[in-house]
Amino acid sequence: MKTGPERDLVEDYLGRFDRTGAPLGLSTCEIREVDERKASTSKSQSAALEKLIPDGALTICLDERGQKWSSRQFATQLASWRDTGQRDVAFLIGGADGLDVSLRARSQLALSLGQMVWPHKLARVMLSEQLYRAATILAGTPYHRD
Repeated sequence: MKTGPERDLVEDYLGRFDRTGAPLGLSTCEIREVDERKASTSKSQSAALEKLIPDGALTICLDERGQKWSSRQFATQLASWRDTGQRDVAFLIGGADGLDVSLRARSQLALSLGQMVWPHKLARVMLSEQLYRAATILAGTPYHRD
């Protein structure tokens, strides 16, 4: 992700997540990217993404056809993965053409950020914010309001 406001937001939210989540036993976040200049189709991007997934990671593809969770449901699921020893969770965001069907089929879960389709830069910001929000819910801080 190039320098700019989206990147700044992602770094801010993930930094907050790391600080809030560490005392809760949540692993830190690491961004791994595919260079779209080297992988220009959804098939080649998905193949490159697969190589970046840590061994044993739970893979979740972001897809508008996926499950729609509330922020509280997301927080509860993060805690459940933590409590069952799932160390790595890989959230996969596709490029302009989305993720290839083979990678979506390999993923353990498809998760939607809503019925609308979002550019991958904004999807990354939204996911980062939801990770931070989930950590604050688990920590019992007042950031999330019902």
